[in-house]
Amino acid sequence: MIYLYTDKQDSGKWILQNDLYFNLYTSNERFTEEDKELIWQIDHAKLNKDKHIETKYGLGTIRNLSSGCKTILNIMKNPGKVVNANECGQNVLDILFSMEGISLYMTRPERIYIKDDVEICFNDADIVTGSKGYEHWWSREYKRRSLDDL
Repeated sequence: MIYLYTDKQDSGKWILQNDLYFNLYTSNERFTEEDKELIWQIDHAKLNKDKHIETKYGLGTIRNLSSGCKTILNIMKNPGKVVNANECGQNVLDILFSMEGISLYMTRPERIYIKDDVEICFNDADIVTGSKGYEHWWSREYKRRSLDDL
C-alpha cells in the first residue's frame, strides 16, 4: 500500500524540503547498489566512492542530483517518514507508484500510470486501487475543494 497525504502537517515524521534534507542528512548515508542503480535510472549519473557523480555534463557532487532523485533517496533511507513528492517528475513518480509501503505528500494529482493492483490510502481514510481509483479520488477532492472555496 502507498499512503498519500494531501494536507501538510508539521511533524518530525515528515520531510517537506527534500533538497535541504538530502543535503544535510541523506547525502551522508552509505549508498547501496540499489541506490546507485536508482541514481543512474533517474539522473543518468554514476556515483563514485567519494560521493561525486559523473554525468554527461561532467563531474559534480552528490548535492547536484535532481530534486526527484533526492526525493526517492530520502524515501529509501528514511522508511516510515512522509516525503514531499510535489517536485517529482514523471520518471520518479512512475517509480514511486510502483513501490510498496511508502508515504507521500502530494497537493495535486499527476498524470501517472498506476497498476490495477496497487492500493493507495488517502489521508489515512480512503483506500483506492489503481489509476482509476486514484483519478476518481482526486475528482471528488476537487469538487470538495470547489464547494469549500479552497
